[in-house]
Amino acid sequence: MIHSALIIVAQTATAAPAPPGWHAWAAMGVIVLIMGLLISNRISTDVAIVGGVTLLVLMGILTTKQAVAGMSNEGMLTVAVLFVVVAGLQETGGVTWLGQRLLGRPKNVITAQTRLMLPVAFFSAFMNNTPLVAMLIPAVSEWAKQHRLSVSKLMIPLSYAAILGGTCTLIGTSTNLVVSGLWSETFPNQRPIGMFDIAWLGVPCCVVGIAYVLVFSRWLLPDRRPPLSPQDDPRAYTVEMTVDAGGPLIGKTIEEAGLRQLTGLFLAEIDRQGRVIPAVGPQEKLLAGDRLIFVGIVDSIVDLHRVRGLTPASNQVFKLDAPRSQRCLIEAVVSDTCGLVGKTIRHGQFRTVYNAVVIAVARNGERIKKKIGDIVVRAGDTLLLEAHPNFADQQRNSRDFYLVSKIENSNPPRHEKALLAIVILVGMIAAITFFRVPTLVGAMTAAGLMIITRCVPGHVARKSLDWQVLIVIAAAFALGKALDVTGAANSIAHSLVSLTSDNPWTALVIIYGVTMVFGETIGHNAAAVLIFPIGHAISQELHVDFMPFAMTIMMSASASFSTPIGYQTNLMVFGPGGYKFTDYFLIGIPLNLILWVISCCLAPVIWPFHP
Repeated sequence: MIHSALIIVAQTATAAPAPPGWHAWAAMGVIVLIMGLLISNRISTDVAIVGGVTLLVLMGILTTKQAVAGMSNEGMLTVAVLFVVVAGLQETGGVTWLGQRLLGRPKNVITAQTRLMLPVAFFSAFMNNTPLVAMLIPAVSEWAKQHRLSVSKLMIPLSYAAILGGTCTLIGTSTNLVVSGLWSETFPNQRPIGMFDIAWLGVPCCVVGIAYVLVFSRWLLPDRRPPLSPQDDPRAYTVEMTVDAGGPLIGKTIEEAGLRQLTGLFLAEIDRQGRVIPAVGPQEKLLAGDRLIFVGIVDSIVDLHRVRGLTPASNQVFKLDAPRSQRCLIEAVVSDTCGLVGKTIRHGQFRTVYNAVVIAVARNGERIKKKIGDIVVRAGDTLLLEAHPNFADQQRNSRDFYLVSKIENSNPPRHEKALLAIVILVGMIAAITFFRVPTLVGAMTAAGLMIITRCVPGHVARKSLDWQVLIVIAAAFALGKALDVTGAANSIAHSLVSLTSDNPWTALVIIYGVTMVFGETIGHNAAAVLIFPIGHAISQELHVDFMPFAMTIMMSASASFSTPIGYQTNLMVFGPGGYKFTDYFLIGIPLNLILWVISCCLAPVIWPFHP
């Protein structure tokens, strides 16, 4: 439906529009209001945008059907389904594997950004950037946590690299394909736009864009880190983990295994067949059966349980009824009426009594230098348990515990299915890239396979949907529709383009600027469809070749960096990066201006106005 509306705009955009009526002014006013609210950071993004759409409906500018049409948009549905695919990778530990293989071990933020942006830009040139970014968001989050990097220094570079890489080939973004289709319809007797024609402009812009981020992100990107530190949390747990025999960690050093720089967690010592190795160095190699004693906060303990090749040292874990993949971590504070007070965990037969295993104990922030089974339970101790999720419901009102709470997302990964999840992901990418399977179809198939093969349970798949992101994407389509149906977008475009003064260079600069602004507000595809016929009309009026205009429109529509709603990948990293709306302004507006200058200088040189 939206595609049909855009085609209608393309067919009528060359005609001089009527002066904007009150509906057009009202639509622009609502969008300005939304932008103001988002810049102020006083209202969340979804509330501000949905509130604006509701206001447009109440004023009669949008019908209810137009307001909710974005919920059925293919792009929005694709993002929703991809959440399930990514959940499959997370549940199996495939995300961690991908992060380790693709991203490695960076020494600093600049190295990390370089290792991230270069491969992302390359892959984005040959595949849809939405699934690429969706796949990498959790991997980058874990990677940043493991190497103590600020995730806010990495998420926007991830999105920008995907956008920049997509501008290098015809199939890199849907916008390029839209412009190519309009070109073929307008010039049926001319050679269609080739696969790498846009690369003459896209590659220089991509190189400059990546270099800009690497140089200036240290000042223009926020440095937001979660306050994770053992000293900040009174529950400094002591936990023992065993290196699995035949596991992937055997023979690796502490640093190579990624166990040296865990945020909020440190390796206190290694117990190797009764010999204690204190002050463990980064080059110490792990052996099968090593007992690693860690001290840290609960979030870091959860991360530790996701490391492939480590299992809790207590053999009681393997005697629980439920399979390990169905268990979770639970915190329980021991009350003074608990029957285990004064007894060791082993002699109190904790597993037999509660069908749960104590894997760590916290006591007033101090480290307990005993094996878990030898610890004498005291009232007020906080126990970290591995148990079936039912434990929290069964013991919540028990007199044995003051407090019982389940730790979210603490289920151990299904490592045995990691390879299967990665194969499903690679198959989805191959089908979309090489066999031209529609992105939504490929994503739905992959999500279905993730559920059927039990890479992700159904209840986890349902919870994986990020409704805030999906609602904002759907509502953003409604805002673009309001500018379309009221004629506001067409009027603005014609008013600005009328300033060309019969100079093709000036016309090109204005065309790029108008397309860029509309790409940031009404969406990159809509902007391309709206401006394409206007640019064609101007080239005919000035008697110059249309090719530099077409390539400029192709570039400017995709190069959306200064707002989170301008491009889907910008919106996808908004929450995981912990960004504010203005963060995109600081780093995105200069990048928009730089690519504006580069594109308008290079396009007429590569494709002359008078060939």
